[in-house]
Amino acid sequence: MPTFEFAAPRTLDEALSLFAQPGEVRPVAGGTDVIDQLKTGRRRADLVVDIKRIPELQRLEIDTDGAFHIGAARCCTDIHNFAPAQARFTGISEACGLVGSVQIQNRAAIGGNICNASPSADTTPSLLSHDASAIIISSKGQRRVPLADFFSGPGQTVLQKGEILQEIVLPQPPENSASSYLRFIPRNEMDIAVAGVGSFLHLDPDTLRVMSARIALASVAPTPVRALGAERVLEARTLTDDLIAEAGEKATESANPITDVRGSTEYRKELVKVLTRRTLKICEQRILGGHSK
Repeated sequence: MPTFEFAAPRTLDEALSLFAQPGEVRPVAGGTDVIDQLKTGRRRADLVVDIKRIPELQRLEIDTDGAFHIGAARCCTDIHNFAPAQARFTGISEACGLVGSVQIQNRAAIGGNICNASPSADTTPSLLSHDASAIIISSKGQRRVPLADFFSGPGQTVLQKGEILQEIVLPQPPENSASSYLRFIPRNEMDIAVAGVGSFLHLDPDTLRVMSARIALASVAPTPVRALGAERVLEARTLTDDLIAEAGEKATESANPITDVRGSTEYRKELVKVLTRRTLKICEQRILGGHSK
């Protein structure tokens, strides 16, 4: 492990003053990614700042407008077990329950999963499907960025020197809507997704007319991506199995996967079709089953 300074502030102002210092300053919340990166030389740091004890970064609540606020340092286990998330933001709860092992979920922070900017991050597709925004803060002030614009490349985000992710905000979902996240991995757990899909569906339960749809893909492009073409296929049309299949086909046009040891380009595109169909079908069943999740 290379040598670096370490700080553990307990207030947001103290943390922001540390991040404004010269040199390479890196946050650590769960540490499940950055510690390994520092050990292997993939990242460097002059100062590592533990942000786990800062109250604003531990927020986990539904506000009076129904928006869901998730502090960047909140661990995946807490989010997975949060009853309002299970009821209204089901895809997020599902995704947080798939990050690594139970032990890793107890430690890993959702902000780290996002800021690591891995194309295969499990939480990102569900957050994108819920039209989430990132609240970014520095000693100079705060800004809000749609999560869809947060990723600039593999391992890269729009965060500038001195900025940290404070929280993720998801708007209140409408009634008769549902979300779902599925991934495919070679093993039952503790593996990186070969492909992942998070879907959100707002449906008129009487006519089956699709009011809105959002589909996000993981592990099939340099960054997590929205399948905008597939969303347009669904919206304002009557939901049928044939339409769901058409959306699955269209979703592959948003995928630009590589071939590696975990799967070929063609295999990943086929997985996008299958996972898109399955997540949309799950959303439909959740809505028609009387659960606005």
